[in-house]
Amino acid sequence: MYFGYILILISAIAFGLMPIFALYAYDQNVSVNTLLFLRFTFASIMFFSYLVVSKKLVKITKKQLVMFVLLGGVLYMLQSSFYFSSVKYIPASLAALILYLYPIFVAILSFLVNKEQLTKNIMLSIVLSLIGIVLVLGAPAENVNPFGILLALAAAIVYSIYIIVGGRVSIHVPPLVTSAYISLFASISFLLVGVSTSTIHIHFKFIGWISILGISIISSVISMGTFFAGVKRIGPTKGAVLSMVEPVVTISFSTILFHENMSLLQIIGGTIVLSGALLVVLTSEKRNIVENRMDF
Repeated sequence: MYFGYILILISAIAFGLMPIFALYAYDQNVSVNTLLFLRFTFASIMFFSYLVVSKKLVKITKKQLVMFVLLGGVLYMLQSSFYFSSVKYIPASLAALILYLYPIFVAILSFLVNKEQLTKNIMLSIVLSLIGIVLVLGAPAENVNPFGILLALAAAIVYSIYIIVGGRVSIHVPPLVTSAYISLFASISFLLVGVSTSTIHIHFKFIGWISILGISIISSVISMGTFFAGVKRIGPTKGAVLSMVEPVVTISFSTILFHENMSLLQIIGGTIVLSGALLVVLTSEKRNIVENRMDF
């Protein structure tokens, strides 16, 4: 069971590094659509190449194919569009904070759809993690645009649906196969958007390509593969809660690489987020030990 938590934490670290790679890419004038299109194109090539060489590419049903189109070509596209649009109207820190409300929606949807139990400790861990995120990211004091808040909230809701649907698909399809098809259809969607808006170009320097490869390998192949493998073992609710360490990772690496100072409140907030995630692990393991003893 612990292996599932380790996989989610690896995924969270890999996802948390994505804004770092993106900053280096944006410095090289890489557009958002170019970055996302190349990210998922390279990721899908790597996923399918490995699956073909290792002979692990399994056949999927028409229903599963439709689900992959929904996951990669629709849900991920919508989530990204809502999120990147929201930062045009509200500060990025507030947009990120609202986005990380998604574990609450995941817990609610899991309760309604998957009949997954909402324990007191799960709810407490969500509250703790949200409080920690507020301290880490810092809520801006100036007036904010309500439309931007709605866009960020929509991104959180769509992402929670993505996790629930992805969790269901990963039960019947190997995680790497799931990640491969999601990457494929996401790349197709971003290609269509990029071509229609003339926002895809590849005229940038070597550092831009290195940044894109970093996002493709670390923040796509590794992050997606470990996330679905972890969700398959511990469920979408616990996976979502543990993933809340992502902004802590982002802030930490920003401090190390870009010499951004962390305040005492941010350090305390990061500790609270990790405490909330740890509570999920300890609660689940304690329940498993009790259940195993009852089996004897």
